[in-house]
Amino acid sequence: MEQPSAAHSPEYYYPNKMVRIILLAMEEVMGRNGVNAVLNLAQLKHLVNNFPPNNFDRQVTFSDLGALMRSLDEMYGPRGGRGLALRAGRACFKYGLKEFGPVLGIADLAFRLLPLHMKLKVGAGVFAETFNKFSDQVVHLGETEEQFLWEIQRCPVCWDRHAETPCCFLAVGILQEALYWVSGGKNFEVSETACVACGAGSCLIVIEKNPLD
Repeated sequence: MEQPSAAHSPEYYYPNKMVRIILLAMEEVMGRNGVNAVLNLAQLKHLVNNFPPNNFDRQVTFSDLGALMRSLDEMYGPRGGRGLALRAGRACFKYGLKEFGPVLGIADLAFRLLPLHMKLKVGAGVFAETFNKFSDQVVHLGETEEQFLWEIQRCPVCWDRHAETPCCFLAVGILQEALYWVSGGKNFEVSETACVACGAGSCLIVIEKNPLD
């Protein structure tokens, strides 16, 4: 599913709660002043010291989210922006788990007793469904013998961005931390191999099923 340019497409939205989580995570990583500077650069002055309310109303556009991530790279350079986005993504999961954990059903004993492979499969499916249900983001989960394939068919992280290499590091960071939590403390190789910002039809994040440690 090709992601059309913002000028020729309907607008899509993220819920206030998810955007608030992203901004709180960024604040943890780079401080309130750093977040405010990026918001100003992204022309999102209305969010400076005024994060969205903690509700599920879909009021923040994909265009705004794409501008936020693009401004992170512009302010800190591609390498610095990448590192901050990864760290913010990992922090996002911590905040997201607090907000969404009770409705996800992945903290109960039955889930904890599943074999590792099944925990990863069930957990990834629940996370994908969370984005599909609460936002206009579209995630499709596939798998091969060795990998899970997290395909974002409508991606807000790189919305209306153009890059030489895949740039959805916020999403990569969220998945890294999600897998760490689901597995009980194991790290997995997570890499984006295709990105709409680079001209692909969708963003593809590949997750290796075998842990690194």
